[in-house]
Amino acid sequence: MGELRDLVARALAEDLGAGDITSQAVVPAEAAARARVVQKQPGVLFGFDAAEEAFRQAGAESFKRIAPEGEWREQVPADVALATGPARALLAAERTALNLLCHLSGIATLTARYVRAVEGTGAEVLDTRKTIPGLRALEKAAVEAGGGRNHRMGLGDAVLIKENHVALAGGIGAAVRSAREAHPEHEIEIECASAEEVAEALDAGAGRLLLDNMGVDALRAAVAARDDAAPAGGTAPTLEASGGVRLDDVGQIAATGVDSVSVGALTHSAPALDLSIQLEAAGLSADL
Repeated sequence: MGELRDLVARALAEDLGAGDITSQAVVPAEAAARARVVQKQPGVLFGFDAAEEAFRQAGAESFKRIAPEGEWREQVPADVALATGPARALLAAERTALNLLCHLSGIATLTARYVRAVEGTGAEVLDTRKTIPGLRALEKAAVEAGGGRNHRMGLGDAVLIKENHVALAGGIGAAVRSAREAHPEHEIEIECASAEEVAEALDAGAGRLLLDNMGVDALRAAVAARDDAAPAGGTAPTLEASGGVRLDDVGQIAATGVDSVSVGALTHSAPALDLSIQLEAAGLSADL
């Protein structure tokens, strides 16, 4: 909660600067109002905690959630939250609250679309580290709200050997052995871009293979190679498809038999969900 409080404080300070000179000039200091948060586009809501914190820090008196998070909402436009308090406080908070709520709801909505596209395949939709600096925890929480699953939060909580690591370590086998010796408590995942690298990774005993930018035929071949190499009665390595995955092809990728599909677009390219704030008071009505 402390991290969210600090993040919102920085966002408000960035927007307010020396103060909201427009509201100070035209809105009476004693004016009270209510702000209706309106969802205008179908999708999944997420980010009420951040929006509520923005209103609280700006001086609002209350924030009420009308709609649940993490559920697809088709019937729009519809009120989804209500804030009350001094009109100037609501005006000070509205853009920061909307920026966060629209962005995070956009991630949850796009994730939900990807999850729908892989239904029935058994594959999970994963996020990546391609997040806006400072917003990773919130963005990854939005992915979960949309039905996706978080991969690793950062470099310190999972081993993922990529092509640059392999080049510096002296090869796939050497990289896997070094990682296993250094971190026997962690599953070892390694990036593979060809059938030859898949074979090397399987021979090295990697627990997870990241199949980077492979076509569906190559993915099927990797699944077959994994299955053929699986020890009798043992645990076979898991396979993760990644690289340039789009909404229109994720279902086909998932149907190859991979265990998961990681999608950077969930966080780095999600369009904001369309929401607005309508402020109402005696003698005052504006669509913000």
